[in-house]
Amino acid sequence: MTTGQDLGLQHRLLTKLFTQPKTVEEWSQHQLSPDQINQFQVQGFLHGIQLLNSTQVEALRSELAEMVIPDHSGREYFYEYHSNEADDTNATLFHALGAWRVRPGFHDLLWNPAFLVPAYQLLGSGFRMFHDQLFSKPARHGGVVAWHQDYSYWTWTKPMAHLTCWIGLDDVDTQNGCLYYIPGSHRWGLVEKTKLAGDMDAVRDALTPEQQLDFDNKVPICMSAGQASFHHPVLMHGSYENRSERSRRATVINVMADGVVSNVDDTNRPGAGTYPEFPTGKPMGDPFYPLLVDPSDEWSDFWSSLPTIR
Repeated sequence: MTTGQDLGLQHRLLTKLFTQPKTVEEWSQHQLSPDQINQFQVQGFLHGIQLLNSTQVEALRSELAEMVIPDHSGREYFYEYHSNEADDTNATLFHALGAWRVRPGFHDLLWNPAFLVPAYQLLGSGFRMFHDQLFSKPARHGGVVAWHQDYSYWTWTKPMAHLTCWIGLDDVDTQNGCLYYIPGSHRWGLVEKTKLAGDMDAVRDALTPEQQLDFDNKVPICMSAGQASFHHPVLMHGSYENRSERSRRATVINVMADGVVSNVDDTNRPGAGTYPEFPTGKPMGDPFYPLLVDPSDEWSDFWSSLPTIR
């Protein structure tokens, strides 16, 4: 299904790809354990969470295949669109923000209960959509995503109450450019920002000797297609090139706690036309930052019963 309409104006499911729970038991099957929440607090990430089945993976792959063609319908609704963001002329890194406004499967992914429940637990509050991302590294010449912290690009929003969910649309491992995390780096604070698709290890020059020791303990995040990792907004992470015979496609959902405001005095604030405009100093909201979980809704007893970050 293709569309030339701005799907971001619709805050309801548009397909039958994701079934909404009808009972507390159906919601509960998606919840994280206290041990998983503790792991996130200690390490700054949690991975291997099953978010998609094979049918959902195939549907999103099909829509992504349409969107990597630059003149596809709906292209004008992306916040950013880079057919190739790689600095290396021998590599390719497709990267775009805003797929939820362009294709119905990526739109409905935001309301996937397998995502909503753990995201609520790891944020500890009701939350809104911030933006989504697409990343595609083709076989044999996929480019890097340099080491970075997500919030270093988002300081135009306050407070820092964000969460990132990275979802693989292929099996990912060290051969085809999986994510790497540095456990515990969410306690570093913000580090000097470097170019996202530039020198992979440029950030090392900005690290203290202690942080460099942590850096050397980086871990690969190998997962099957349809599995996801969640990480803290200042966890240091990146991904190396894809030199394998397999593609490495992924989508990312970035969310923020309800009540986060658009910060007026920040040099990171996007220019006009990059992100949907929102009055500075005001809580970010509809239509382009929709509320995905309202803990006072009809399922309030369920939300209040969940173990969460405190």
